[in-house]
Amino acid sequence: MSLFAHHDQHASLTTRLLNINWGLVLLVVAIATIGVAMLYSSAGGNWEPWAGRQAIRFAIGLGVMVIVAVIDIGFYARYAYLLYGLTLVALVGVEIMGSVGMGAQRWIDLGFFQIQPSEIMKLALVLALARYFHGVQHDQIGRPLVLIVPLLMVLTPVALVLKQPNLGTAMLLLLGAGVIFFLAGVRLWKFALIIAAGLAALPIAWEMLHDYQKRRVLTFLDPAADPLGAGYNILQSMIALGSGGVFGKGYLLGTQSQLRFVPEVHTDFIFPQVAEEFGLIGGLLLILLYVCVFAYGYAIGLGCRHQFGRLVALGIGSQLFLYVFINLSMVMGLIPVVGIPLPLVSYGGSATMTLMIGVGLMLSVSVHRDRQLPRRIESR
Repeated sequence: MSLFAHHDQHASLTTRLLNINWGLVLLVVAIATIGVAMLYSSAGGNWEPWAGRQAIRFAIGLGVMVIVAVIDIGFYARYAYLLYGLTLVALVGVEIMGSVGMGAQRWIDLGFFQIQPSEIMKLALVLALARYFHGVQHDQIGRPLVLIVPLLMVLTPVALVLKQPNLGTAMLLLLGAGVIFFLAGVRLWKFALIIAAGLAALPIAWEMLHDYQKRRVLTFLDPAADPLGAGYNILQSMIALGSGGVFGKGYLLGTQSQLRFVPEVHTDFIFPQVAEEFGLIGGLLLILLYVCVFAYGYAIGLGCRHQFGRLVALGIGSQLFLYVFINLSMVMGLIPVVGIPLPLVSYGGSATMTLMIGVGLMLSVSVHRDRQLPRRIESR
């Protein structure tokens, strides 16, 4: 059967392209354009080394996103477990032959490019959990035995990602999976039990943290205790956020970012640059664009007739929300620094491509929202 098979034998490619939610595509393009503009500014008004590469990556990602959107949603349901399994093997491969960068072992070097399996796992886990809960009767979801398999599906990659170490991605995997469990119908009191167990295990978790992760937590509690050391990043970030005022200092005129007071301004700390150059108005406009993307994602999920598509759209939309929420909270000093980039704005290859594929999956759910998916899906 063709990858583009559709339940009505079979909607043409043109029809599926017309059914793509182009409003969501335009929002993504707008956010990515802001990202390229800020990376251009980060380099002092130069396309190199970040803006030009990011623009090329986004253009490629846009094409991939449209291809992902028109492929039948049943294809993703059929091969969800296979993708999850291959990504899990890749995570194990990182431990064996991964490349080390910034003190962490997260990438597999294929020669002509590097892949980061933990980024792919964000999507693979959503697809695998969506397929699992799609096949479970609603009245069975409360049974503890039914939840063992999906819990193992979550905890195994989380443990591998923590070992890299990559606390931010592990947190996203856990929180994103928690959203899917909740949307699938798992009762709130079960979450309360897990949270209570997590709080009880905090002393053990603290001892397992690396020294730099402990310093991040302590810095969060008191950034001023070491203003030239561990607290430097967050203090400079907060200065940049406030110095732009209401309307900002102007494009390419942000002193904190242009003079490199704010570290990692092209990745994790790019939002303070937006706020410094375009002020409160510019920062709120970018946040509004993100809110519109979340709204589209949730509307697509709630309008889907099958559980698989519903959980995929809502899961990816929630993951995107967590991405933005954690990054903004981090640069504002509301939570410890955990190394989460700002989606489609921060510089990054694997992260950008994964996000584009994720949006493509949400668009596929929208295109195939009336598709009838059997509860039992054959893998082949």
